[in-house]
Amino acid sequence: MIELIAQHPIFAALIALVSLAILFGGLLGFAAEKFKVEGDPIVEQIDELLPQTQCGQCGFPGCRPYAESIANGDKINKCPPGGQSTINAIANLLAVPAPELDAEHGEESEVRTVAFIREDECIGCTKCIQACPVDAILGAAKLMHTVIADECTGCDLCVEPCPVDCIDMLPIEETIADWTWPIPPKPGQIIATDRRGVLTPAGHREDAA
Repeated sequence: MIELIAQHPIFAALIALVSLAILFGGLLGFAAEKFKVEGDPIVEQIDELLPQTQCGQCGFPGCRPYAESIANGDKINKCPPGGQSTINAIANLLAVPAPELDAEHGEESEVRTVAFIREDECIGCTKCIQACPVDAILGAAKLMHTVIADECTGCDLCVEPCPVDCIDMLPIEETIADWTWPIPPKPGQIIATDRRGVLTPAGHREDAA
């Protein structure tokens, strides 16, 4: 075997490279397991509840940093895109009272919107591309830009940088694919004015609660 390797230096070099690759691969795998840093599970859970718009309205560069700040004791009501439903979900997770949305960070929008570029007016400055936190805008310098609607989170961060004001935030029509049934209030949360008559299968009218 040694004589064969000595007679074929290229073969010997390949064996040496493969051996080194296996050795260093094993060392890296061991180091990855040995020195692995475990993430904070509460941060992961909070981050999953946030809307992932990465809009920065909460004062942080993205949802993950805000989730980390909440886990460290920050207020949970700084996310306008998530709205009151997200605040309630985080409050339930942390077992704390659910405050109302902090108006200093914006207002909750009842209708989801998506950015739309009027392509005939676009000058290809790329400023909207640089502002988009989720890379939902396609284009190049001095060329027309367009928005990938399925990727747009509606954060509207691209609107202000546009020097020719050719970006509109258009409402998204609710379809069967994204419509959700509102969660009814618990019986104890219903007040007298919320009670409405409903028909039973037998045809008799009864109160909803």
